Amino acid sequence: MSLEEYVLELASKDLDPQERARESIQVARDLLEQAREELEKGDVRQVAEKAWSAAALAVKAYAWWREGKRLVSHGDLWTYKRRMEAEIGEWVYNTWAIAHSIYTCFYEGWCSREDVEKALKEVEKLVDEVESRIKLQSSGRQYGENKLKP
Repeated sequence: MSLEEYVLELASKDLDPQERARESIQVARDLLEQAREELEKGDVRQVAEKAWSAAALAVKAYAWWREGKRLVSHGDLWTYKRRMEAEIGEWVYNTWAIAHSIYTCFYEGWCSREDVEKALKEVEKLVDEVESRIKLQSSGRQYGENKLKP
C-alpha cells in the first residue's frame, strides 16, 4: 500500500461505498498527474510507482462502486481485476499486467523512460474508463443497483 493509498484509507473510512469509489478514482487521477510531473523530471522509478498505485486505486474504486467491496491485498486486486476484464474488456488484463510489471521498476530501476511513458498511457485509459463508469452510472444510485449494469 502506497502512502497515498494509506492516507486515502484513513480519510475515507467513514464514507459510503459510492463516495469511497469517487475518492479513490480522484486520488488515482492525482497520482497520474504526479507521475507526469515525475516523467518531466526524468524520475522513472517514481513514475512507475505512481502508475502502479493509480492502477491499483482504479481497481479498488471499481470494487467500491460495483459492490461496496473493500479490497485489501494484492490477491484481492488480481481477483477483482478478472471481474473487470469480464465487464469492461480483455484490455484490462493487459493494462494490469503492464502496471504490475512496471511496478518492479520502482524497486529495481531497470526500465526506461519509454517503458514508463507507455505504461502511464495504458493506466490512464483504465482510470478514465473506471472514472467514466462511476460518474455516468452511479449518479443518484446506491451501490447495489450498479450490479445491474456492467
